[in-house]
Amino acid sequence: MGSIEARIRDLFKNRLFSHIIFWFSYVVFHAALWGSYKGEWELAFIDQLIYLPVKIIITYYTIYVLLPKYVLKGKWVSFAFLLIASALTGGTLYRLITFYVEYPLYYPKYLNEPVLQMFKIFKGIVQIYPVVFLATTIKILKHWYVNQQDKQILAHEKLEAELKFLKTQIHPHFLFNTLNNLYALTLKKSDHAPEMVLKLSELINYMLYECNAPKVPLDNELNFIKNYIEIERMRHGDNLDIKAMITGETTGVYVAPMIILPFLENSFKHGVNEELDKSWVYLDLSIIENKLKLSIENSKSETQRLDDHEHGIGLKNVKRRLDLLYRDDYRLDIIDGAKTFTVMMEINFRKTA
Repeated sequence: MGSIEARIRDLFKNRLFSHIIFWFSYVVFHAALWGSYKGEWELAFIDQLIYLPVKIIITYYTIYVLLPKYVLKGKWVSFAFLLIASALTGGTLYRLITFYVEYPLYYPKYLNEPVLQMFKIFKGIVQIYPVVFLATTIKILKHWYVNQQDKQILAHEKLEAELKFLKTQIHPHFLFNTLNNLYALTLKKSDHAPEMVLKLSELINYMLYECNAPKVPLDNELNFIKNYIEIERMRHGDNLDIKAMITGETTGVYVAPMIILPFLENSFKHGVNEELDKSWVYLDLSIIENKLKLSIENSKSETQRLDDHEHGIGLKNVKRRLDLLYRDDYRLDIIDGAKTFTVMMEINFRKTA
């Protein structure tokens, strides 16, 4: 059954078959329309077939020559001249078919008329151009639709390219900072260095093999965040108070990969300050009614400014990624207090990938 439906779809996609169906439908419709007046169905059908070649010629000349070469390129003067010339040619051919084919078969009494009469030629034009206008309208709509599709594809490809570029910037930026942390521990000959190497390998594995999809399970992203927090905890020890609270049902929730890390990384970077008696970073993430709510707050000295936090590739990139991926479905607030710096983010999401 499926193969039959596929064959039917392929058949209707075939251009020749579509054109045959169009002209067949046109002939049947007009034959039925004119034949219904006097009940002369056979005559009406033959009459439509007699004039069909000239209608086909003028129609295809209009949509395949005049439309693409003159109308779509804005050559209106040439188009007007050629349209008038083709219309007069079509009307003349129509009149000749009438006089030399239709009259001898059905109306011999009209053979005494002059062959070429301007009124008769204009009458032929009126008979030809309804189908020409119909076919031209279909062609223009098809051109517009294809053009819109191409624009959407180009816009999507541009978006994908920009997102990939932003990701390639975020990953090295993160690795650079983490390797600096590891280097600091090795200088101190810390016992945490081997464990940090293990955590770092897990982080790299996640970035290389699990971050390539547009959306990833939130649980995977949270495991990544937890590993990162453990690295920071090993690095700073008792000099930094770290609290992380995660509430709500996270199973089945999907988010853009590496969308939380830059904010958290920024807080660790600026939350530890020698001017403070006690440095701290607090993370609160909750899933409530199809929303991800994130709050990351860190300590800061009174001499630190908002510009200090906004500086760097990671934070700028994540803002741009949020704009590209979520548009109106997210909210981001950055609050620069006297002694605290807070990032609050909300993302509307679906519970499917």
